[in-house]
Amino acid sequence: MYSMQQSIRRLVAVATLSLLFFVSQAQPEKQEAKPYKVLTSGKQITIKSSKDINHVMLWTTGGNRVVEQKEINKSSYSFTIPVNQKAFYLMIGLVGGKVYTEKIGVQ
Repeated sequence: MYSMQQSIRRLVAVATLSLLFFVSQAQPEKQEAKPYKVLTSGKQITIKSSKDINHVMLWTTGGNRVVEQKEINKSSYSFTIPVNQKAFYLMIGLVGGKVYTEKIGVQ
């Protein structure tokens, strides 16, 4: 009888911890709004930012770097993608050190 009560307590404890874990994972994190927008038109990419852009890097999903521009120091930057691919990773570094990365797609 004692062993059965102990097993039930363990089961309840495991179920409770599991439930708490899933509930904590389901809570969305508050994301801060990005201070920039990425506009695409075919292979033409334009980045417009409320803060000056320091550097931009674009690479393929396979890891090949295709665009890298440093010391931009403007609130807007445009470039043309030199390769034929549909998906890329974009890294935008703003003046002041904040860096953002995201996956983008082009037509």
